[in-house]
Amino acid sequence: MRYYEVAPTQIIRKDSRSFTYASKTELEVGKIVLVEVGKKRIIGIILSEVSKPQYETKEITQEIEQTELPSPLIELCLWISTYYGTHLSLVLQLLLPRGLQKKRREVKEGITAPIRKRTNIVFNKYQSSALKTIESGERGTFLLHGVTGSGKTAVYIELAQRTIDRGKSVIVLVPEIALTPQMVDEFTAHFANIFLTHSHQSEAKRHLVWKEVLDNKMPKVIIGPRSALFLPVANLGLVIIDEAHEPSFKQEQSPRYSALRAASILGKEHDAKVVLGSATPSIVDYYLASQTHQPPVLLPVTARMSSPPQIQLIDMTKKDSFTKHRFLSDALLENLEQALASNHQALIFHNRRGSASTTLCEQCGWHSTCQRCFIPLTLHGDRFELLCHICGYKEKVPTSCPSCGNSSIIHKGIGTKIIESEITKLFPRAKIARFDGDTSADSTLDARYSELYQGSIDIIIGTQVVAKGLDLPKLRTVGIIQADAGLSLPDFSASERTFQLLAQAVGRVGRSEEKTSVIVQSFQPTNVAITYGLSGNYTAFYEQELQNRKKAHFPPFIFLLRLTCIYKSEASAIKNAQKLANHLKHVLPNSVEILGPTPAFYERQRDTYRWQLVLKSKKRSDLLSALQYIPTDHWQFELDPTSLL
Repeated sequence: MRYYEVAPTQIIRKDSRSFTYASKTELEVGKIVLVEVGKKRIIGIILSEVSKPQYETKEITQEIEQTELPSPLIELCLWISTYYGTHLSLVLQLLLPRGLQKKRREVKEGITAPIRKRTNIVFNKYQSSALKTIESGERGTFLLHGVTGSGKTAVYIELAQRTIDRGKSVIVLVPEIALTPQMVDEFTAHFANIFLTHSHQSEAKRHLVWKEVLDNKMPKVIIGPRSALFLPVANLGLVIIDEAHEPSFKQEQSPRYSALRAASILGKEHDAKVVLGSATPSIVDYYLASQTHQPPVLLPVTARMSSPPQIQLIDMTKKDSFTKHRFLSDALLENLEQALASNHQALIFHNRRGSASTTLCEQCGWHSTCQRCFIPLTLHGDRFELLCHICGYKEKVPTSCPSCGNSSIIHKGIGTKIIESEITKLFPRAKIARFDGDTSADSTLDARYSELYQGSIDIIIGTQVVAKGLDLPKLRTVGIIQADAGLSLPDFSASERTFQLLAQAVGRVGRSEEKTSVIVQSFQPTNVAITYGLSGNYTAFYEQELQNRKKAHFPPFIFLLRLTCIYKSEASAIKNAQKLANHLKHVLPNSVEILGPTPAFYERQRDTYRWQLVLKSKKRSDLLSALQYIPTDHWQFELDPTSLL
């Protein structure tokens, strides 16, 4: 009889991650099995073989799969559980598809379209240098910082080809399902067998992809969102994370892991390389890369001969620029007319997340900011006061502008549906498509990608999804409705996110020698996030934002832990948040700064009230130790949040 530690994929006891079971046969670590827990039968994963315990044990009921999960994946899950303070059972659920025990038809699920092998890619000196640096460097993580249109995808493909030639597999992560068709198109020109996985696939299809990857040891290319990282690849040689700055690479539900950090650990366990590609890397990632022996790898110029777009910055406080429409400038309308007349595409981008009421001066562009946290204050209409959602600072809404003295204080925002309605009235013959969180499943960007690429859609209207990663050959005009909308969000990353979105939106054009234009409307045209975002000056923005983060004590100079309590009544939420805050002040070291409690940004959700605490410390271990004091009922926590909204 042999004995094994088996981790169930359901929480049995909060203080136990695994239990000992017996087996008459020898089993491998990583084997997926069925075990009895009380009267239940639960799926579990073997973590290790152990010596015979002093107590009686049950036998493992059944082996579910003949092939065991790769040991690097098990090690990754153990790391996530420890690093993010999450029960191992919740982490192990990332490894297994739904309906694991259901019978599926044996169908090969790889994309096996014939290779349209292109002629060898001709690399410029920067691409060649990047390839040499990554190939000759030690195993580890490389930050590939390339301007939009610099040929990052060509570098990915070459690195993937060399990895496949060495008999190892490649995982390519994209931030949005919408970007998957474009990446698949690029890779199918070079690779015969590509595996695709994402949440829009049926349960059966995702299971079949998982099963094929588990059993087929041949080198392969896998493309998908962050969940693709947990497919059971036996011999991994390379992980590529495209648009690595995107917040969607941080999971919002437990376990709240970062795919970038997880990829680095998985790469280490596989002795593989990890490439984080972005035109606008996150401040934290760029800082961390700069501190290592593998500094950022640069692609500072476009890969093809191109003509930079003509950029017009429209001050929204100047009413003479808006004689034809209240929020669509004369310059934007003129450019839209020209694009339609020449059968070219136009893209209207709006950061809808900033459409919540914001307080600013219509005359000079001033907006309310917390003097302690350097983030915008939020208007609470019921109490008619401005509140900082991080430290709790509050003030009355001014009746006149503190900067210019004018009484033109406004609270407003613009949504994509309003934009679509107005554009439709102005251009009734144009084929218009809107892409945002309200778009129906059959009209999503990935579902209509071929229409976008071929140019049959005249005017594209959308939020963040349309601003990143897309390469549309017929696009000639980009309009940005209110570039500073995101700056009004009460968050330490608001300025960085605004810079990234603007730089990415501008990067949708100027990729060829065709004449292109970008019209940018803003109440704050001199804000550095706007000016540096439009010019693509990452270095200048990074240096300034880094100083702001240091001054205000935010990442990368500090670690964050966000605690959120959720109750049916506002009184209970406030009472319990205050109770925990007082308790933490007594039990945690002075090195931990406790901010709040304050209402969460989305204070009321699904008939519940949410209040939050934000803990700061230079020692991440202090924040991990704080988790032991957090009640399990009514409370959620997130370590290393990319945003405090």
